[in-house]
Amino acid sequence: MPKHKNKAAPLQPDASPTSLSRYLFPVSIGVLLVAVAGIGWFLFSPAPVPVKPVPVSAPVVAPAKPAPTVAMSPASMVDEQQCQGCHSEQVKDWQGSHHQLAMQPANAETMLGDFNNVVFKAENETTRFSRKGDDFWVNTPGIDGKNADFKVAYTFGIAPLQQYLIEVGEGRLQALGVAWDTEKNRWFHLYPGQGVNFKNPLHWSKPSQNANFMCVECHTTGFKRNFDAASNTFASQWNSLGVGCQACHGPASNHLEWTAKKTDLIHAGFAVDLKDKNATVEIETCARCHARRAPLGDGYTVGNRLMDDYLPSVLTRELYALDGKIKDEVFEHGSFAQSKMFDKGVRCSNCHNPHSTELKAPGNAVCLQCHNTAGKTSVEGVDGKGLQAKNYDSFEHTRHTLGQPGSQCLDCHMPGKFYMGNDFRHDHSFSIPNPERAQKLGTPDACLTCHQGKTGDKVTAQFKLWNASTTPQAPRYDESLWLIRNGQPGAAQALYEQLQRSNLPAIQRATLLAELPLYPSEQALTLATTDLKNPAPQVRENAVRAISAFLPPPERLPLLTPLLGDPVKAVRIAAARDLLSVARNGLGPAQANWEAAIAEYEAVQKSLAERAEANLNLAMLYQASGRSSEVEGLLRTALKRDPDFYPALVTLVQWLEANGRGPEAQQLLDENLKAHPDAALLQHTRGLSLIRAGKPADAMSPLRKAAQLEPQNAQYGYVLAVALHESGKVDEACAQLEALLKQQPANRNARLSLIQWYLDSGQEPKAQVVLQGWKKLNSGDPALK
Repeated sequence: MPKHKNKAAPLQPDASPTSLSRYLFPVSIGVLLVAVAGIGWFLFSPAPVPVKPVPVSAPVVAPAKPAPTVAMSPASMVDEQQCQGCHSEQVKDWQGSHHQLAMQPANAETMLGDFNNVVFKAENETTRFSRKGDDFWVNTPGIDGKNADFKVAYTFGIAPLQQYLIEVGEGRLQALGVAWDTEKNRWFHLYPGQGVNFKNPLHWSKPSQNANFMCVECHTTGFKRNFDAASNTFASQWNSLGVGCQACHGPASNHLEWTAKKTDLIHAGFAVDLKDKNATVEIETCARCHARRAPLGDGYTVGNRLMDDYLPSVLTRELYALDGKIKDEVFEHGSFAQSKMFDKGVRCSNCHNPHSTELKAPGNAVCLQCHNTAGKTSVEGVDGKGLQAKNYDSFEHTRHTLGQPGSQCLDCHMPGKFYMGNDFRHDHSFSIPNPERAQKLGTPDACLTCHQGKTGDKVTAQFKLWNASTTPQAPRYDESLWLIRNGQPGAAQALYEQLQRSNLPAIQRATLLAELPLYPSEQALTLATTDLKNPAPQVRENAVRAISAFLPPPERLPLLTPLLGDPVKAVRIAAARDLLSVARNGLGPAQANWEAAIAEYEAVQKSLAERAEANLNLAMLYQASGRSSEVEGLLRTALKRDPDFYPALVTLVQWLEANGRGPEAQQLLDENLKAHPDAALLQHTRGLSLIRAGKPADAMSPLRKAAQLEPQNAQYGYVLAVALHESGKVDEACAQLEALLKQQPANRNARLSLIQWYLDSGQEPKAQVVLQGWKKLNSGDPALK
C-alpha cells in the first residue's frame, strides 16, 4: 500500500546544537496513508532507505537433491490397499497410528465423544450433542448466531483430543470449536475465555476455521481443495482419508510398474527417495505438514522444494520466543531447523518411526544413539564430530534422580507447551537450559518451569556454578536478538555480527534479515546483497525483502533481476513482485523472466481464490499493473469471502475515495465501524479519511481511539503524533513520540520527526538527546552521515 516517507537531509555525526538546527525533517499528515497489514503477501514494502548498492551475480544455489538420470512419465495416485501386499511390516506399524486415523468418517466406530444428548456451555453459547439414527448431530450457534442442527461429517484426530468437522453446504467443512478430551472424557472449548462467539473471527463458522483450506490437506492423502471462484463452492477431493503411503512417497503408479517389470526407473518409480543421503529431501517432505507455512497453490508437487509449494514462517516474535522456543502453534520444522541436530544431518526418521509415528526407542535411548559413553553416533549419515564420550543417562549429567522428572533428555532439552487446550507439544530446537539467561531475556526455560519462586532463584545460582566458564563466548543469537528487537544500544552492530556468522542456521539468518530494515547502513545492504546468493531459499527470499526496504525500485533492479530465474518459486515471485513498478517500463533481457515470475505470483493468488487475502493481493497487483477495471470487483469479492477482513475494507474505502466516490466510501466505513467500534484499523482509517476530507479536528477522536485500542501498533501512534503536531499541539505530539520510542526505540520515523519538532520549538538539547541515542543504536544509519 502507499506509505508515508520522511524526506530528510542527513545529520552530521558530531553536529552541535547550533548546527543541528540546519537539518529539517518535514512531516505532513496530508501525505500519510494507512499501511494495510493483513495476512498474505502485499506488493509494497516500507519506504526505502537510500544506501549505495553492491553488484550481485546470479545466485549460487546448492541443489537439495540429485537430478534424475532416467526420465519417468507423470505418476498418478493408486488405491492405498495395493501397498499392503509388499509392505506388510510398514502397514502393520501404520495401522492404528495418528497418521492413519488423522481423519475418519463419522460413525459409531470412529466417534469418541459423548453424543448422548449432552449439553455443553461455554463463551455464552450452548451446544448440544446428540444422535439421530446412525448420524451424529451438533446443535450450536451458526454464522448468524442462531442455534441450528449441524451434522458431523468427519472426525479429526484420536488423542489427546478429537475434533469434528461439520458440513455447512457449498462443499464447506468447518472445524467445530468444541472438542472431546479423550483422556478426561469431557467436552471443552478450544478458546476458553476469549469471547469466541459468532462475531469473533475464531468462531467455528468463520473462514479461519474452514477445514478445506486450513486442515484437511494434512489429514488426508492426495488432497485438492478444488475451489470454484465463480460459484464460491468447494468440490474437495482426496485419494484416501488419513496420512497414507502416497502422502509422503508420492503417487505410486510408476512404482507399481517398476515392481511388475523391474525397469530401471530411479527411486523404484517414485519421484523422490526419502532415504536420500541429503536429509533435506525427507525433512522438507515432513515439513509440508509439520511447519507453520502458507500455501503457494492447491496442494504440492512431489519432488519440489518446500518453497516451491509453501512459504514457511521465519522465527517471528509472534510465533517464537527470542531464543527460538515455541510460542504460538508452529509444529516442529521451524524449531528443528534451528538445532545442532539439523546441522549435523539428523533427520526425522532417525528418532521417529514414520509409519507408527512413535519414537524408535523408549526413554533416553533415542538420544543415546549419538550422545553416549563412546562419543560416537550409530546413526548412518549423521556427522558425529564434536560428540563427547559421556554418560548422559547419569545423575552427574541430568542432576536428577534416575526415573524422576528431570532425568529424561526431553525434560530439559525439549520443554513444551499445551496447544488446543490439552495437546502437549515438545520443542524440537533441542535447546540447553540456562535459567540465568532466561531471566535476563524473558524466555521460557526448562529449569524455571519446574522450579519457581525462591526455589528457582536457588536453581539459577547453582546452575551458574555448574556451568562456570572463563572462556570468552561469542555473542549469542538470542542475546543479540534481544538487543535488536528492544532497540538497545549496539543493536545494529549485534545484528551485523550475527549475519557475518558462517554457521548461523538458515532460519535464524532469514529471521535476522527480516529485522535488517530497522537498521539501515552500507554494511546492512552489503550483508543483504550477499545473502541473495545464499544456498538456502528461505534466506534468499528474505534477502529480497530486505533489499527492497533499502533501495527504490530502479536501484534494486540490477540486484534482483538474477533472482527472477531462481530455481525456487517463492524466491522468483518475491523478486518479481518487488520489481513490478519498474518492469512496466521494460527490463531488457530480464523482461521475459519477470513476466514468467509475475505470472506465477498471479497464479498463486488465483489458486487461493477462496481467501480474502488472495483477492486483496490480486487487486493490488492489478492496480499496480494498470488493470484498474478489475480492482473494485476483487476487493468486494475479498469482503464476500470474509466480511471481517478489514485490510480489504480499508483498501476499498481508499479506492472509492480516489475515484470520486467519497460519500459511498464514508457510508461503507461508517456501517462497519458501527458494527465493529473496537476495530483499531477501522478507527485509524476513519481518522485519515476525515483528514483527506479536510476535517482534521474531527479526525482526532478516531485516531486517538485507534492508538488506544492497539498501543503496540507504531503506525497508529505515529500518525496520531503527526496529527497533533499539525493541529498545533506540539508538546502533546512530542510526548506521543517519546512514549512511542520507549516502546519501540528502533522506530526511525519517530526519531526523525521528534528531532525536527524539538528543533522547530527551540528545544535543541532534547533533540541532541534523541540524536545521541540514535547513534548508539545504529551509528551507520545513512541519516547520520
